[in-house]
Amino acid sequence: MKRYWEIDSLRGIAIIMMILFHVVYDLVYFGILNCDIFKGFWWFFARITAMLFIFLVGVSLTLSYSRVKKIEGGVVKKYFFRGLRIFTWGLLITGVTWIFLGKKFVLFGVLHLIGISIILAYPLLEFRFLNLFLGLFVLLSGFYLGGFRFEFYWLVRLGFRPGDYYPADYLPILPWFGWVLLGLFFGNFLYKEGIRRFELKRLDNLSLINSLSFLGKNSLFIYLLHRPVVLGVVYLISEIMNGGSGLES
Repeated sequence: MKRYWEIDSLRGIAIIMMILFHVVYDLVYFGILNCDIFKGFWWFFARITAMLFIFLVGVSLTLSYSRVKKIEGGVVKKYFFRGLRIFTWGLLITGVTWIFLGKKFVLFGVLHLIGISIILAYPLLEFRFLNLFLGLFVLLSGFYLGGFRFEFYWLVRLGFRPGDYYPADYLPILPWFGWVLLGLFFGNFLYKEGIRRFELKRLDNLSLINSLSFLGKNSLFIYLLHRPVVLGVVYLISEIMNGGSGLES
């Protein structure tokens, strides 16, 4: 079954936005850039980026499932190990950010969420309006939880955020899994059985679209590559500017 350039291109845009935000975040963290990353424009920019990226995960899952659901056996195992593999890559990001960012290391970021979401979404891949209602419920539950702060850490991955917890990247299951569920709804609505159900002018012959699609098709590799590279480069710049004062504690 063919890939759809509009989905790959949107994912390419999302990965560019994510790289840009991480560059700005690291510049702020190491004191090279002076701005409040948790307020104003960059706060909204980070969330719009994550919403787009996670929403497309849901849409892509419906297309992937439409290709493999007629294959006998092994479908559950396929999605379980796919999710586990991406979650494991998330643990690599945890290790890298722990080395460079200290207390602000990524405990449960975008790759952790995607890995868990692929596993959790499997029983729901064929539904439409159920995913719409569940997605809205998960989003509203997460937004409600976001108004509170807690004194324990053991449910931080679910969305119970401690008051002193401000990591570099934090996408808990509540509310962010809701965007995956909405992606499942729109994926099954707009691409039923993996076939586009709406008219769209062909733009995949444009070099810009092809470039964005290339980034979208390789988004996992680019994400894994850019995070340690950006962190390392910004850290080296900060060391040079600060005369080798060491990692911030």
